[in-house]
Amino acid sequence: MEQIVTGEAVVLDLPCARFPARILSRIIDMAVELVAFFIIAILVGAGESSGTLDSATGSALILTGFVLVIVGYPLAFETMSRGRTLGKLALGLRVVTDDGGPERFRHALVRALAGAVECWALFGVPALITSILSARGKRLGDIFAGTFVLRERAPRPAPPSYLTVPAGGIAGPGGPYPGTWGPGVAQPAVTLIDPALRPWAASLDLSALPDPLAESAASYLSRYWQLNSGPRDALGQQLATDVAARVSPPPPPGLAPVVYLHTVLAERRNRAFARLMPWSSAPQ
Repeated sequence: MEQIVTGEAVVLDLPCARFPARILSRIIDMAVELVAFFIIAILVGAGESSGTLDSATGSALILTGFVLVIVGYPLAFETMSRGRTLGKLALGLRVVTDDGGPERFRHALVRALAGAVECWALFGVPALITSILSARGKRLGDIFAGTFVLRERAPRPAPPSYLTVPAGGIAGPGGPYPGTWGPGVAQPAVTLIDPALRPWAASLDLSALPDPLAESAASYLSRYWQLNSGPRDALGQQLATDVAARVSPPPPPGLAPVVYLHTVLAERRNRAFARLMPWSSAPQ
């Protein structure tokens, strides 16, 4: 997994494509490109044989066809499919920007032009070297374009739980906040957002929540069980008050500060995930 920090200081874990999968997807794409080029060459040859085309025109068409296939194929597919060629589609891969956003025309153009040089003119040697050395498996085109390749079909890990709820839960609207696990117990994480709170969470206006305050709340929740109960509760109440002053609408009556902070941060992260990964739904 590769950690991506968004502009709102939200950390997302994205599964980078493994080197063998990238190689296989590239082989598929190169096979498609070679077939397309051979078809063009056969058509041009047939035109020259029949006298429809002279040799100069045929050579120009061959050169134009080569450029269209080598550069136009990845450019068109990655732009229209937002980061996928036929090879990547077959292997469940997708090109995204360094911050996890969708690939756009300018990124695809840079990758296609660089790919024509590093993968064809230089037989893939630069791509092989940089992919091995890069933590995200980037080839030169990815480095220049500010992109990397992720695995769409990889099992998505559960989003990080800011809080593990003790047995009996924590008081919330309509009963205890669900949870049956305590600190230090290797059990699945609780649901990020209580189903009873999801309608309220979906209505939250988080635009005025500053990054430093959100980071402080996340740090508090991650250290919740390490703090003494008295100072912990006081700090949680203070943080909840500060967050509530910048987030609307207000929390449901009786909602514990720790659950309020947990829900606000979970909703903030889910929205960041949905915005940066528009082809997939954010986890709830």
